[in-house]
Amino acid sequence: MRHGIVLFTSDRGIAPAELATAAEERGFDTFYVPEHTHIPVRRDALHPTGGTELPDDRYLRTLDPWVTLGTCAAVTSRIGLSTAVALPVESDPITLAKTIATLDHLSGGRVSLGVGFGWNTDELADHGIPGDRKRTALREYLEAMRALWTEDEAAYDGEFVSFGPSWAYPKPPQGRIPTIVGAGGGPKTLRWIARHAEGWMSTPTEAGIGDKVKTLQDEWESAGRDGKPEVRVLVAKRPTPDDLAEWSIADELIWGVPDTEPAGVLTYLDKLAGRLGLA
Repeated sequence: MRHGIVLFTSDRGIAPAELATAAEERGFDTFYVPEHTHIPVRRDALHPTGGTELPDDRYLRTLDPWVTLGTCAAVTSRIGLSTAVALPVESDPITLAKTIATLDHLSGGRVSLGVGFGWNTDELADHGIPGDRKRTALREYLEAMRALWTEDEAAYDGEFVSFGPSWAYPKPPQGRIPTIVGAGGGPKTLRWIARHAEGWMSTPTEAGIGDKVKTLQDEWESAGRDGKPEVRVLVAKRPTPDDLAEWSIADELIWGVPDTEPAGVLTYLDKLAGRLGLA
């Protein structure tokens, strides 16, 4: 099983590039960062915890994920670079495809794309995405970006994305950018993943992961997909033996780290690497 870490980046605390370097040195497999372009002061959308207030002011202060991962790519050579999660529909899909493909090209094919539908529908609305159409918009963005990544002359015609035959390089050196959807594992979402993505990333408070993975695998087979879906579990607590047994079905566990000053973060990382038996 692989192990990744996620840093809720902000304009405070440890620099992401320093942490990515330390994580690579300690044997972690993937480094993740989140995305919010902005947070509207007035919003109707509830936080996923159900509250009207944000639990943390880092939501207001997140760094751009692609610039951040670019700094990490420049100082590492092995560790995977990903998002937990990015919000593609808040960017122009043509320029975003270029940005991600460039990062993948310059990092030697180390990028995977963790995406979300977007819980903050007020944030989405400021980008012209109606909350009740966010799944359609994400599907179109992913389809259009895949076309730009894989086809010599790519074109797309949809409700939210439309462009005629176009050249776009670089192409991802790994041939594709694996896309993992981070969302609660309800039946509708798992069916969507089986048809439009390469895998599932659980929410931090997800329960019944084993049963949900089985449902995802059934949907995957029903969709006529080869192989099996990638499964990544986002860990938000110190796991019990029962948790670890259930999560053994996953391909990767993603562990959160504090965004405090470097000394405290690196001490935490050392302890985590020790518990996981990493080099």
